[in-house]
Amino acid sequence: MMTDEEIINKLEDTTRDAARHQLETLQTILERNAGVRYLQPHLRGCPAPVDAATFRRAVPLSCYDDYADDIHQMADGIIGDDVQPLLSVDPLICFFYSSGTSSARPKLIPYFNSMSSKAVSYLAHQGSVAILRRLFPPIPSVNKFIRFVYAGNVTNTKGGYKAMAASAYPLHSNNSNPSHFLSMCVSPREVIVGSDVHQQMYCHLLCGLRQSELVDGIQSPYAIGLIKAFCLLESKWEQLCEDLEHGFPSSEITDVTMRNSVIEILSGPQADLSRRIRSICEEKNWGGILNKLWPNVRFVKCVCTGSMEQYFSKLRYYAGEVPVLGGDYFASECCVGINLDIMQPPERTQFVMLPIAAYFEFLPFDSNKISVTDEETVELSGVEVGKMYEVVVTTYRGLYRYRLGDIVKVVGFYNSSPQVEFVMRAPKTPGEIITERDLMSAMASFQLALRNVMTVEIMEFASFLDLELNPNQLKIFVEVKEGYLFLQKEMLHESVMTLRRCCSSLEDGLGGIYKVMKAKGEVAPLLVYIVKPGSFDRLLQVAIENGAPASQYKPPKIIRNRKIVDFMEVSTVVTVCIDSLDG
Repeated sequence: MMTDEEIINKLEDTTRDAARHQLETLQTILERNAGVRYLQPHLRGCPAPVDAATFRRAVPLSCYDDYADDIHQMADGIIGDDVQPLLSVDPLICFFYSSGTSSARPKLIPYFNSMSSKAVSYLAHQGSVAILRRLFPPIPSVNKFIRFVYAGNVTNTKGGYKAMAASAYPLHSNNSNPSHFLSMCVSPREVIVGSDVHQQMYCHLLCGLRQSELVDGIQSPYAIGLIKAFCLLESKWEQLCEDLEHGFPSSEITDVTMRNSVIEILSGPQADLSRRIRSICEEKNWGGILNKLWPNVRFVKCVCTGSMEQYFSKLRYYAGEVPVLGGDYFASECCVGINLDIMQPPERTQFVMLPIAAYFEFLPFDSNKISVTDEETVELSGVEVGKMYEVVVTTYRGLYRYRLGDIVKVVGFYNSSPQVEFVMRAPKTPGEIITERDLMSAMASFQLALRNVMTVEIMEFASFLDLELNPNQLKIFVEVKEGYLFLQKEMLHESVMTLRRCCSSLEDGLGGIYKVMKAKGEVAPLLVYIVKPGSFDRLLQVAIENGAPASQYKPPKIIRNRKIVDFMEVSTVVTVCIDSLDG
């Protein structure tokens, strides 16, 4: 076992000669997998060993659709033969679900038993833990974490392989020992692997409140997971207090195994604790609530970059003086970069690329055209500071020149490895007229404009470009917090008038391409739909029913699935057509 300092030093070493590590990584991958069926048509006739220039010239860029048939065959139990496996020579263990949610179903990412990949993954994840422990050295008497993780959505493919979230793997793998992880969680295993996300979230809170003096940190893979949990706390605190007072969970917790495990954690009625929590929550002052309920908590940790940035200010509100720490850049496909300065807010978060995690290439991205500029990639050592790129990976686990779908901006170098900021998810088609970043910026301006004239809090939003209409039309779906007068029938007319006045700030932020096309009449007037409270939560339920992992769920910002749009339109309370700036 390496010490924390040894792990951090080893990560440092990998960044010092990034170009050499990249070539060695590609060489290791090709030495093992050059003969797989996917690569053979492209590499046949190339002299061995295949160098980086030959590899990039011979093998085309790829996306998930290029692997879909092979992945479905493997899921059905057809994995190739000993002579020519489909994607990797290593044994297939299981599948990980991707976290993308712009379409109805998550992608299946094959997880092969690659020793090289395991070593890199271990180093990256242990490095992340070591960086946290350097900032917050463990305190033996305060050693528990509230982890809002949901590892129960595990399915079996036709071929008998498990499919799950990457974060759930340690709890379901036959080869891993989750006892250390579980010993540090306030919640028992039965809650973490439960089958109902709402019940699990409630039980995480209940177990966390029962052990309030022992909680050192509060964690979730993404910021949205914490926001949903703290909103549940706001709405259910009275029931939580009753449960503590009586010593057993609410009748709403119907999962018997989960319920029994929580009763054990509660260990009888806790009248004094219930009174303390009730006196805090009765004030209904949710600003800085974390330190009031969990007096020894030292940090909150989750990914706050990309589409999660919209939740950061709300998270800071709940956290008060408790620092909100950033996460790392770890994808289902592979580890990409590590966050060495986790104290930074999302707008200043930078990730150091890990040159041994995969072979990386970068497609230059032009934000003015909302597209990659050409098909010529740049190697890791050739990127330029200040420029944006789409990340392309060749992994130890069967993906070759795979477009990850992420846009990053190079902001500097750490030793010889690039430091990048995560900008947004890449547009899927050249016809898209706004980016995820455009939409988030526009909605931030819209929220400010609304706040100046009425008390409304925007909870969620998403856009859809309707290509079936001529001219095309941009539709934006907005959910506001429940309870505002804004949605009451007698206020609707006035609310619509206010929305119209505020929508000029929304349109102004939608980016240059949208403005040009609007001026030319190539885009119909913008439609803004205010949907019923809870509509985006229903999207979460549908996504989970279709196999999406709850822990990794990210509400879609750019919708590309017509069924989601149909659902949103049915859920609409009021629609505003912005046919001119003055409404």
